[in-house]
Amino acid sequence: MALLLDSEQRLKDILDRLVAKSEADYYNPYQLFQWPDSLPEERYWMSPELMSVHGTEVLGELTEEQLHRLSKWESINFYSLNVHGIRELVTEVIARIHTKEFALTSEYFHHIIGEENEHMWFFATFCNKYGGKIYPDLTFKFDQGIQGPASHFLVFARLLLFEEIVDHFNRQMGVDERLDTTIRQVNAIHHQDESRHVAFGRQIVALLHKDLRSRLTPEELGEVERYLKSYLRRSLESLVNPAVFRDAGIPEPYKVRNRVLADPAHAEHNRNILKRTMRFLVNEGILPDESLEDS
Repeated sequence: MALLLDSEQRLKDILDRLVAKSEADYYNPYQLFQWPDSLPEERYWMSPELMSVHGTEVLGELTEEQLHRLSKWESINFYSLNVHGIRELVTEVIARIHTKEFALTSEYFHHIIGEENEHMWFFATFCNKYGGKIYPDLTFKFDQGIQGPASHFLVFARLLLFEEIVDHFNRQMGVDERLDTTIRQVNAIHHQDESRHVAFGRQIVALLHKDLRSRLTPEELGEVERYLKSYLRRSLESLVNPAVFRDAGIPEPYKVRNRVLADPAHAEHNRNILKRTMRFLVNEGILPDESLEDS
């Protein structure tokens, strides 16, 4: 990573503040969470506005009891995706810590690794205790062996986009009193840490892309744009899992999934999830516009 000299001091100042904030906010998750034996089945486990069926025709066909069951399994799927995404994040950060390219950021990397390891633990604990399983990672495997000038940028961009999507859910569920206290606590705690990780991710992604623009041709930059849009599309699709509809007892789960994905209201739902993220990507010149379709 060739961090631009005129930006290094600003990044260092931000890193110093993030390290101090991480130390000030430190908590022991193994003591913090109480984990009741069960959570109430007759309540929502995910904010209704965040559920995949929100605003769609499918929503109108489901009873409140079915929606409660669906919210449980969408919640388990969401936390399962967190487990898999965090595993990738930690692996990629560990691969770069204390390397020459990332000497400036390595101290904060230690905080990220420690915090994300704890996040993975409490999300996995939630899934196993209240769902009896972690949904398998069925998402499309993006090339982990990317070489050349774009390699570091694409890794950190992918990790940032994952964290931004997750934090959209955490922010709302952490304060939604329709949800059980344990669910609110898990989301609120994760948002507390992720707000720092997103702040760091935006800084490093913006710097890496600024450097990348001086190294790649317009055609190569176009490939980077298509990669990011494809990653975003796949990430959003993973939130609509046919196994979730099956576990909620909804007939023909694959047909229901396809109906949800094709519903115009679901496209609007996705735009709301990505609203802040797309604004950042466009403002930094990383994407030309807020469309997820390839240009």
